[in-house]
Amino acid sequence: MAVLICGSMAFDTIMVFHDRFGNHILPDKVHILNVSFHVPDLRREFGGCAGNIAYNLKLLGGDPLPMATVGHDFAPYHEWLDRHGIPRTHLRTIESAYTAQAFITTDLDDNQITAFHPGAMDFAHHNHVSEAEGVEIGIVSPDGREGMLQHAREFHEAGIPFVFDPGQGLPLFTGEELLAFIEQATWVCVNDYEAELLSRRTGCSPHEIAERVEALIVTRGARGSEIYLPDRRIDIPAAPVREALDPTGCGDAYRAGLLYGLTRGLDWEVTGRIAALMGAIKIEHHGTQNHRFDAETFARRYAQSFGSELQVAL
Repeated sequence: MAVLICGSMAFDTIMVFHDRFGNHILPDKVHILNVSFHVPDLRREFGGCAGNIAYNLKLLGGDPLPMATVGHDFAPYHEWLDRHGIPRTHLRTIESAYTAQAFITTDLDDNQITAFHPGAMDFAHHNHVSEAEGVEIGIVSPDGREGMLQHAREFHEAGIPFVFDPGQGLPLFTGEELLAFIEQATWVCVNDYEAELLSRRTGCSPHEIAERVEALIVTRGARGSEIYLPDRRIDIPAAPVREALDPTGCGDAYRAGLLYGLTRGLDWEVTGRIAALMGAIKIEHHGTQNHRFDAETFARRYAQSFGSELQVAL
């Protein structure tokens, strides 16, 4: 079952400062801030929500179809997608723009200073859901504001069930617009911070949001996740983590597991656990698309993590 993944494609440039920002930023001088950080460690990763979700869904044996706008500098990412069998049929190149890019500097306390250039992402509304054939389910993940509004509306009008995943794009929308997203969506997925912000902006509690959709999924990191259904709440435990190295992209990995379960018609208890295990595997690796596994390894770790066999073949 093809999954149309509407969202961003981006390059992440990650730099490590071998000291603490606090040792170099003087509180009484922030009005004339002028600092430079020596960053001997630097790496460039493939990222963006659509790219990350597609990569993880492909690992599970799913059929991802990313839809995004990219820049004239996207060639290395093209090659990466081709190498992993992820179609780029619905990636539109904006020749006048760079691909979206995040520049992240991290210090020894894991504090971060990030600069984000949206670039081609702001042209997301140039893509249309109707351009993708054979799609039976979708997701609207963080992207250009107009693109997110448009794609949610187009999914709804086409009768295609979809996940609304506002992520870091949530502050871009008013309470009225967020309510419209909820009314159009089939499922909503947010982390705990986003859930609080969503409730404040819409005036709806998690249970009230769940009454408007088939399910509201709230992730809580090491505390697991919660799946709110119209009549009950299911608590999903976190999968054990061997070593937490990099939380970036864990939410996208979780959403890939969620989409996998939905396309396979699995129950929420199994779907939530697959999603949780995807997040755990990802956090054990630096970068958002550097982890690997085969079906046998995943099934074995699922059994070890949750004490039950995975009754589905990846």
